[in-house]
Amino acid sequence: MELRINTTATEQEAQAIAKALASHFGEDVELYAERGEDLLASASPEVSADATTPDAAAGDGGNAEPLEPTAREETLQAEIDDILEGGPEKYRERLSDQGKLFVRDRLELWFGEDGLSFEDGKFANFDAWHPSGQNSDPDSDDRLPADGLITGAAEFEGRDLHFMANDFTVKAGSMAEKGVEKFLRMQQRALKTGRPVLYLMDSSGGRIDQQSGFFANREGIGKYYYNHSMLSGRVPQICVLYGPCIAGAAYTPVFADFTIMVRDVSAMAIASPRMVEMVTGEEIDLQDLGGPDIHARHSGSADLIAEDEEHARELVAKLIGYLPDNADEEPPQTEGTAPARPPEGIDSVVPQEPNRGYDMNDVIERVVDAGSVLELRPEYGPEIITAFARIDGRPIGIVANQPAQRAGAIFPDAAEKAAEFIWTCDAYDIPLLYLCDTPGFMAGSQVEKDGILEQGKKMIYATSSATVPKQSVVVRKAYGAGIYAMSGPAYDPESVIGLPSGEIAIMGPEAAINAVYANKLAAIDDPDERAEKEQQLREEYREDINVHRMASEVVIDEIVPPSSLREELEARFAFYETVEKDLPDKKHGTIL
Repeated sequence: MELRINTTATEQEAQAIAKALASHFGEDVELYAERGEDLLASASPEVSADATTPDAAAGDGGNAEPLEPTAREETLQAEIDDILEGGPEKYRERLSDQGKLFVRDRLELWFGEDGLSFEDGKFANFDAWHPSGQNSDPDSDDRLPADGLITGAAEFEGRDLHFMANDFTVKAGSMAEKGVEKFLRMQQRALKTGRPVLYLMDSSGGRIDQQSGFFANREGIGKYYYNHSMLSGRVPQICVLYGPCIAGAAYTPVFADFTIMVRDVSAMAIASPRMVEMVTGEEIDLQDLGGPDIHARHSGSADLIAEDEEHARELVAKLIGYLPDNADEEPPQTEGTAPARPPEGIDSVVPQEPNRGYDMNDVIERVVDAGSVLELRPEYGPEIITAFARIDGRPIGIVANQPAQRAGAIFPDAAEKAAEFIWTCDAYDIPLLYLCDTPGFMAGSQVEKDGILEQGKKMIYATSSATVPKQSVVVRKAYGAGIYAMSGPAYDPESVIGLPSGEIAIMGPEAAINAVYANKLAAIDDPDERAEKEQQLREEYREDINVHRMASEVVIDEIVPPSSLREELEARFAFYETVEKDLPDKKHGTIL
């Protein structure tokens, strides 16, 4: 068979066409130029050995070799392989000295060899740096594979999610027009799919020398944070920091629901140390400016600190196990396990004396499933514990006063931490357990400067507005507005239960007696008589505030033996798990 084709076809393309036609028609094919007598290519029928269709078997009895990829496909594969190499080799070689993985190796750590479902935008900005195919200089700073940002979908711990990851070998992971476009598409698709988003951040911020076209545009980098806001409370957003995230790059971690920083390599700040010195004259290194310890202890922006890349993955794997894919789904349940320590020891852990300290974690470990506690922001506002855990396999959020830290008094940072944790649990339908043992909100000039009223208001507002099932346990003292913040009787909990050590009062006995009887006591000249009278008044006061009186007056729902607290909570969380609550019809509140 003789055929004529357009002479613009290359020799390789002509040969591929000839092979395909010969195989299809089952006879020899000769291709000539559209005009002229030049033979461009010829081919005989080829059939794979296992072909079964009539077309495949025609011509030579099925003994031909299968078709091979064309040069066109081989060229494409070579380009893809080059993109996968990342930025200049010299920057890849420095990563191990910096204590971190190349981004493609990081993705394999997270998702395994086959866990990456697909990648979007691998060829982003390709024409700007790769005009000559795989012959581009591997050491050139002009290499921009994937425009320094990888996005796509993957399977993680059996869950489908969206992800993005900066390639630090490309312009220090900086963000530019095409990478920004990929980031925005990924976020917008997460809104459609209702699946979690994982941000693996290692970015120096916007690519300043290329800022035209992505900084202030409607679909530029500013849209990141609009999309973060739209995703907030819709799907879980989890961010892991692997390097210095400066300026615009630092906002993604703080917009995420949960932020994990890797020790010694990660940092985030509104400006680099060099910029800080230029603007303020302050000389400071990056770790002191915005390292993990700064954000774990002082700003509260880091929820967890990972020791290395593998640990970061372990933390996120545990964290996502408490979270649904989106706000319309229920949190995942597991098989329940017994507590790590026997509940029978609870009453011995909690001192009767209201001023004696103890570790509330000893109570928590005797109530929840063994190994299920994941505390968030443990170094920030440590007077309150915020943690995920499980009771009989059911995820719960724990808000617990910590008497081992400043007697469990609520300071501004602790109130802020609790408010944000309550708000997040409510967004993802995770029931709340309050364990109350606090003298109330801290008083004093410094906490007033630090905003104790503002932050306390936010905690009370979050507790008031939460629509998930809430169980409140008066473990020991519940004084002042502390009982309000800890979801006391007025805050629509499903139950308020008390342990025999519990007390509910405007203030503790010592402060109350001093406030009410100061003049009467001062009038008693004999010190022994005065001390005896003070003790008598204190005991009478405590009779009015103890948990038995509160139960007798039906202020609380029940007093339970401490050894049965786990069993009691298990039954109550199970019974109330389908509770639905409505808030007043309004656009939204004005507190948070």
